Order: sequence, then C-alpha cells, then structure tokens
Amino acid sequence: MIKDITIGFLGCGNVGSGVWRLLEGFGEDIAHRAGLRFHIKKVLVRSLDKQRGITFPEGVLTIKPDDVLNDPEIQMVVEFLGGEQPAYDWMLRALNNGKTVVTANKVAFALHWHELQKAAKKQEVGLYYEAAVCGAIPIIHSLEESLQANRIDKIYGIVNGTTNYILTRMSKNAEDYSLVLKDAQRLGLAEPDPAADVEGLDAAYKLSILASLAFHGRVPFEDVYVEGITHISKEDIRCGQELGYTLKLLAIAKRNGLEVETRVHPTFIRSDHPLANVSGSFNAVYLHGHACKEMMFLGRGAGDMPTASAIVSDLERAASACQHQYPTFQNELNPRVALRHNTDWQCPFYIRMLAKDAPGVLSRVAKCFADENVSIAAVQQNGQRNNGRVALVVITHQASEKAMQRAIAALDQDIAKLESIIRVEEE
Repeated sequence: MIKDITIGFLGCGNVGSGVWRLLEGFGEDIAHRAGLRFHIKKVLVRSLDKQRGITFPEGVLTIKPDDVLNDPEIQMVVEFLGGEQPAYDWMLRALNNGKTVVTANKVAFALHWHELQKAAKKQEVGLYYEAAVCGAIPIIHSLEESLQANRIDKIYGIVNGTTNYILTRMSKNAEDYSLVLKDAQRLGLAEPDPAADVEGLDAAYKLSILASLAFHGRVPFEDVYVEGITHISKEDIRCGQELGYTLKLLAIAKRNGLEVETRVHPTFIRSDHPLANVSGSFNAVYLHGHACKEMMFLGRGAGDMPTASAIVSDLERAASACQHQYPTFQNELNPRVALRHNTDWQCPFYIRMLAKDAPGVLSRVAKCFADENVSIAAVQQNGQRNNGRVALVVITHQASEKAMQRAIAALDQDIAKLESIIRVEEE
C-alpha cells in the first residue's frame, strides 16, 4: 500500500529544483522501495515571473509564506532559503503548526537548534537536517544512529568544497590564492561574495553541529575558533610540501572528558594521511571512536543533486518513522551539565619568518620559543638572501596555543619578522 505525503517548499533555488527533479524523476522508484509518494502542493518563491528550468503545475508557486506554513494539508515543509532569517522564524512556525521540517540550512540550524528541537518535541513532529552538513555524505545519520555504540573523541573534517578546491589548485599548480578564487567564482564553485567560505564560517557552522552530535552535548557556534584561508600563500604550501605536509582547511573537534576543543583553520597534515588526498570540491570526515576506531566518510558535499539526495532521504526517513527521534543530549542554550570549551589546545606549529642573515639570530629565535616552553623540532632555511634577510621555517613539537602566541609576540621584528603561522596535526 502506498502512503501519500503532502509537502511544501520554502524556496526553490538550485537545491530546491534538484529535489523537485529527483521526486519527479525518481518518484516511482521511491514508491516501490519505500511505499511512499510525495506530492508537492506549494512552492514559495520570491517572484512568480522569474523564468525557471522547471514547468510547475498551475497554482503550485506562491509568494505567500502562509500558503505553505498554514495549509493543514501540508504535512512536511522543506526549507531551502539559507541564512538565519527568515528561515529560522518560518521553520519554527512550521513546527509549531505541527509540520515536520527538513532543512539543509546549517546557519539557522546551528544557531537555533535548541529552539527548533524544543518546538519539534512539543508538537511531536520531526526535525531532519542531514543535508546541512556535507551534502550527500550520510554523516548525520551515522552519528545519530550507526555510531551510537561509540565514544567519539576526534573529528577531522574537510567540510567546505570551495576552500578545498582553492587549496587543491594552489597545491598542485603553485597558483596564487587570488587567481584561483576568481576562477572558482567563474566556475560557480565560489559565491560572488565568498567570505562565508574562505573565512571559515561555513565550516564552523557545520562543525558546531557535528561536534554536538559526536560528543553528545551542545557545542555552540560561538565556541568554534575560526580562521580562514585568505592569508595562505603558495610559498607556505611549497614549504609544507618539502617537509611532507599537505595543507587543508580542517574542521577539528576533540573531546577529553567534559573538555572540548573545536576549531576551523588551515592545517598541515601528513601527506600520507587519508584526508590529504581529498581533492577538488569533495568533502570528507575522518573520525575516531573507541569501538569503530578510525573511519572516513567521503563524497560530494554540495551541489543541487547531491544535496537533494540527502533531503529526499530525510523525507523518506521522516515519512516512515513511527515516532520521530531527537538527539538525547540536553539541547539547551545553557545546559545544566555543559561541555567545557578549551581555548588552549596543544598541537605542533609551522612558522615562517623573514630572519636577518647574521650570526646569533637563530639562537635568539630559539630563546623566545624556549622561554614559553615551545620546543623546536626542525628548522629549514628556504630561498635566497633578499635585502639581508632569508626565509626561515620552523616546525615545533606539540605546544600550547597560548604559549605559541606569546613566543611569537616576543620576537624582535628587527631580527625575525613573522610571515605566517599554521597549525599542524600529526595524527
């Protein structure tokens, strides 16, 4: 017997169009496999006059949110708007009106997850968000269900395709950041305003969600340290390659007891690490659990059809559920038992300086580091002398973040001028 489900769309851009096409073209397969048939009754758009690549039936398109949010026949609402507002307000209204919500919106979800979940539980409806992190990769479902028999203590994620594409091009072709960014914009891989991607914010929203699920406790977006790739030079990438490292923008989360560190920043990893070979716009999540050990999820993290795949999967899960499930941790703004945010993590560091080419300079640099208990693992002089200075690259042993910053601040700029500092993950 086929179960009919009536749904409404909030927005219909590239991803919404992908879901429409997937439900239209793959609908009979879904009906056969899952016994479900989805009927799209209303699609909210900004303009009824805009030309689209889809021929919608008469009366489906609307410019009135209430046509979706208040229609008692619509059982599920799929949100494609992006951004915090009005997406959050409209998702909350849908939930309060007794409608299950499926979303790909990592911003509104990461910032207001606790309120959305509270409304969903109160109305006994579903809240599904697989597509909010890593597109078609089923990492949310895996953390919520498949990996429940694990204590996960580490996550390393390449969760933004735009920055991974840029860094891949810079690494393989020794190209400048600005030129690769312009090409990525031309190809549609980067937005006209790429700040959310290249400054690391997109990855930070996603890490907030992943870490909360993995560590069974609320990890607010505000607790994620964020640093983008705009300052990365091809010189740093080249130096790292000579030392056996590959540069990635990593979303990193680690838990030790109730203490959690969450950070997004350019990171050197060993070139033989599985994540080092994740190229182009692909996404990947590498994690460690006490029972499953090391695991890696790899796939397309963006695009209309990969993201549509995750959304339709959520629609199927929601429509098939006898009872909707919610994360079991205390999902509150200020939970009674909160994970503690660690801002002084430990890791090795890569430092590139322009140092005066004179006797005693290296010892003075080493003293600044030693005074803060930062131990030097390797030193390399790169390039030719230029205006009395040479490029000096230092790799430290594992050191405290705050100690490293103090050591850098203590450097005499007349002796050694800092050019770049990049964190290293050896595991």
